[in-house]
Amino acid sequence: MTIELRRPREDDVTAPAPRIADGLFSPRQLIESLPGAVRKLDPRHMARNPVMFVVLVGSAIATGAAIVEPTVFSCLIALWLWFTVLFANLAESVAEGRGKAQAASLRKAKQNTVSRRLMPSGSEESVPATELKVGDLVVVEAGETIPGDGDVIEGIATVDESAITGESAPVIRESGGDRCAVTGGTTVLSDRIVVRITAPAGHTFVDRMIALVEGASRRKTPNEIALDILLAALTIVFLFAVVAIGPMSAYAGAEQGPVELIALLVCLIPTTIGALLSAIGIAGMDRLVQRNVLAMSGRAVEAAGDIDTLLLDKTGTITFGNRRATALHPAPGVTEAEVAGAARLSSLADTTPEGRSIVELCAEQYRLDPEPTGVGADAEFVPFSAHTRMSGLDLTDAEGTAVRIRKGAADAVGRWTAQFGTTVPAAVTDLVTDIARRGGTPLVVARVSGTTASVLGVVELSDVVKPGMSQRFAQLRSMGIRTVMVTGDNPLTAKSIAAEAGVDDFLAEATPEDKLALIRSEQDGGRLVAMTGDGTNDAPALAQADVGVAMNTGTSAAKEAGNMVDLDSDPTKLIDIVEIGKQLLITRGALTTFSLSNDLAKYFAILPALFSGIYPQLAALNIMGLATPQSAILSAVIFNALVIVALIPLALKGVRYRPAAASSLLGRNLLVYGVGGVVTPFVGIWLIDLVVRLVPGIG
Repeated sequence: MTIELRRPREDDVTAPAPRIADGLFSPRQLIESLPGAVRKLDPRHMARNPVMFVVLVGSAIATGAAIVEPTVFSCLIALWLWFTVLFANLAESVAEGRGKAQAASLRKAKQNTVSRRLMPSGSEESVPATELKVGDLVVVEAGETIPGDGDVIEGIATVDESAITGESAPVIRESGGDRCAVTGGTTVLSDRIVVRITAPAGHTFVDRMIALVEGASRRKTPNEIALDILLAALTIVFLFAVVAIGPMSAYAGAEQGPVELIALLVCLIPTTIGALLSAIGIAGMDRLVQRNVLAMSGRAVEAAGDIDTLLLDKTGTITFGNRRATALHPAPGVTEAEVAGAARLSSLADTTPEGRSIVELCAEQYRLDPEPTGVGADAEFVPFSAHTRMSGLDLTDAEGTAVRIRKGAADAVGRWTAQFGTTVPAAVTDLVTDIARRGGTPLVVARVSGTTASVLGVVELSDVVKPGMSQRFAQLRSMGIRTVMVTGDNPLTAKSIAAEAGVDDFLAEATPEDKLALIRSEQDGGRLVAMTGDGTNDAPALAQADVGVAMNTGTSAAKEAGNMVDLDSDPTKLIDIVEIGKQLLITRGALTTFSLSNDLAKYFAILPALFSGIYPQLAALNIMGLATPQSAILSAVIFNALVIVALIPLALKGVRYRPAAASSLLGRNLLVYGVGGVVTPFVGIWLIDLVVRLVPGIG
């Protein structure tokens, strides 16, 4: 299948890009997370992090050595090595603890509900929600809690989902559409629905949310695994180097004890990033949770940071979705006020969003009462019908003449006026054609007074582009992301909307097969693709996309196919997801750069301390002027532990992200975190040494 993309022609609009907001962090969280950090000292848990497992083993050996030959130096080294391990666990514990509050609120929604299960005979039986099976039908009425995840197959109701989404406004769930999915633990506020259960007990959406926000089911991402392997390799290299130093120093006549060698090893291996790596990943998913987005895997969050192509539905994403009245065009010889009066009267009984927008336009621009006042008691409203495609009002004027006013599709109104011997004027027909060509929807307004029909004018409906969309697309463009609008509209309408919104390309008259083919075509070119969707027909494309964001209001099939779920059902949030993904990658890169570069200062602190007795020339490397070999080693170990705590807020909040080219971001990282990683330890170790040298037996 060949997918043709058309590029709109319009100058790009740029605007300052908003920054990703910092995640919440309180120093109190450090204290509250200490018990969890202590529990994580379990070697079985520590073994998952090779770098910190080596530090744990080293701490145990140093403790044993301090017990055998107790000195102030050996005891302090052993103590601060344990602090290093504890602080590493503290970072992860704080990150996990940030989800516990939300998990607690979710557990309140997950209660032992008694459900009303429908039997094949049509009768009902009361069973605990925990006994429901996939395929069971349950009845839920106003005031009752939905017992499990499922799809509405009968009825329509308003549902309170505040326990899940945090949004207090109720939502509508109905059968037969893309808003049929309901979540267990939410409450029906009105009417009656029949729900088909789609998830077994214990595996519901709420269960998965609880596990994910607490970090219990978080799996390491491919990038995280690769970095773990690199850190483990560096640790092994330094381990062999330190082991070799032992006999070499003994041969040279300056034998080093196990405490000194362990201190050297811990300061050489990348403990900082090893301690923070897990916390960075958990915090990235937590930032999504703060925006009511549930990521089914950390891999999806990472992929969002590397997205090249972004597919967005037009309706409801780029535009408001419901077409709105934007202008009134009178026919020749008719005034605007006359058209407005007739358009208002003919729309009072039209409860569609389009009909309400016409009444609002007449109220705002022509000061006409939006309420159905001023019509006689004998007036008869004609509501909009999909069959007639018109709405209107029948009334009797002051002279006793029967007046009928209609508004609707051009062809429908044309057939109606033709019954009275009146055709639509050529000027009005041209106006209808012009509005359609510009991507709008024309509605013709006509009136019959007695037996005389007249066409009064045209109401122009437009699928209004949401404010600020062109700026947001310019922001994405500055990140190197190409945007593609996907719509079922005809090419003329799609081109008009795409040009106004400022997207890079658009796909018109798109079918589900076209969406899938476009995603595969992009991926075959080596690009990562993200898209949003809410319907069952979007499921194949959501599953194929590297980042598929399903709307919480959508079908169960869509939510199962995607790897993220937006609890607010706001399709434009995909732009925020991309920014959070990039922030995660940048944070990990920045702290890795800092961790590797700050080892340089430790070399200047420890190596002269260990070997200046053998090689006096090494004393020249003591540029910090550290007091004694013992104070130098202890200061480096203390700094190595404290820097982990100092970087926990940054790991949780994330490095501030501004859209920029990759080369610019790399340059900033090297300058801030590379150079900063070199300078900071020199200052920190020197300041710590000023205090440590005052300790008896050290200075």
